[in-house]
Amino acid sequence: MTSTATYAGIDDLTVALEDGVLHVTLNRPDSLNSLTAPMLNTFAETLELAATDPRVRVVRVGGAGRGFCSGAGISEEDHANPGAAGTPADVLDAANRCIRAITALPQPAVAVVQGAAAGVGVSLALACDVVLASEKAFFMLAFTKIGLMPDGGASALIAAAVGRVRAMRMALLAERISAGEAFDWGLVSAVHPADDFDAEVDKVVGALVSGPAVALRKTKDAINAATLTELEAALEREKTGQLPLLDSNDFREGTRAFQQRRPAKFSDA
Repeated sequence: MTSTATYAGIDDLTVALEDGVLHVTLNRPDSLNSLTAPMLNTFAETLELAATDPRVRVVRVGGAGRGFCSGAGISEEDHANPGAAGTPADVLDAANRCIRAITALPQPAVAVVQGAAAGVGVSLALACDVVLASEKAFFMLAFTKIGLMPDGGASALIAAAVGRVRAMRMALLAERISAGEAFDWGLVSAVHPADDFDAEVDKVVGALVSGPAVALRKTKDAINAATLTELEAALEREKTGQLPLLDSNDFREGTRAFQQRRPAKFSDA
């Protein structure tokens, strides 16, 4: 069965199909596109539909405004309205669903990272098959700064791209990795000057749209099968480890410190 569904996003996640390219755009620019459960579930549902839609030849994943994605929403607004944003556990489940949908997608997915990619935003970018970064972009696994561990498959996706030592550095130290350093490490496919970025993205997306769809699918399947053998196990390990952390005093202190723009004082509880 093939799908010819009409793609409808939500206010915080816009979706449009144009000339074979499915544009999926995170649309909370005021928070650098921080993620809610409804955003992630809509994202996953969109890709699950696209997987059987012959009109979709490439999926382009981007963020509105100056950032790609700042990770899961932990603002006071998000915490004050969990019914709308989803609980942290809801966001974790939705993020895992989204990562599975991106990696299982038969069509190539291109991440367009023009600015900050942090937390699970890094996972969303690296789950894509081609990661294009502006020179202004940076990558940061900020989880330990708020008393959490990486999730969204980051422990497998990053290690597959850059190796154990650099993955440990990113995860444990929560350092900001510049676009140039990310390219040198093998974390991203290419880095371009900001002024040329949109044109360079269009070139890559155009090449994929006009490419041989069956060969591209088989290539993606083969490389993912060879390099992401631990992804499913990683998603389960991360969930098992993260759920108690989300209920910890350290996470509560970490989010308060983030909201108050001060260093966290962890109690290891």
